Amino acid sequence: MKGWVAVTRFVIASANPDKVAEIEAILGAANVELVPRPEWVPEVTEDGATLAANARLKAAAICAATGEPAIADDTGLEVDALGGAPGVYSARYAGPDATYADNVALLLRELADAALEGCSSRTARFRTVALARFPDGREIMAEGVVEGQIATEPRGNGGFGYDPVFIPREGDGRTFAEMTPAEKHELSHRGRAFRALAAALAAPDTR
Repeated sequence: MKGWVAVTRFVIASANPDKVAEIEAILGAANVELVPRPEWVPEVTEDGATLAANARLKAAAICAATGEPAIADDTGLEVDALGGAPGVYSARYAGPDATYADNVALLLRELADAALEGCSSRTARFRTVALARFPDGREIMAEGVVEGQIATEPRGNGGFGYDPVFIPREGDGRTFAEMTPAEKHELSHRGRAFRALAAALAAPDTR
């Protein structure tokens, strides 16, 4: 990416290997070194009321523990028929130890119940907040949003999380899980958030 004048090293706050792989792929064109969170750094409790608050909690904790710049993100799926749920609780929608399949199954059940109550809308959006934190306290934050709808059943074997049931509005009718990683990153909330973050990091006043 043009504009980068030096390699910047960031510790990735997430320990989710699926999310880390996506961030590395999205930022692959930027002259930035991404390193995994040290194993000795404990999990950060994500008890913020918003995605931005959770991203800040994670980035600040990793930055303080390692003394290095850190990058974190938080993502939520907002389903209109469910009043914006699961939102900030997306990763643990079906419980603290829920699997991806558990969360998807609960989401589809909740939408079926909503339809029985007269709300048949399946419109939704994915939202990601990406945040870079520096040891001197500076922060740079960016957001990415993609509109879409929830499929009636899971489709595809790619991606992770809710990807098998999310159909982006700007796509061709496939779920994120039916797309190649490159196709997904082009449209996705995480792709948009981290490309925006990379552009902000490359701006002259942030070097």
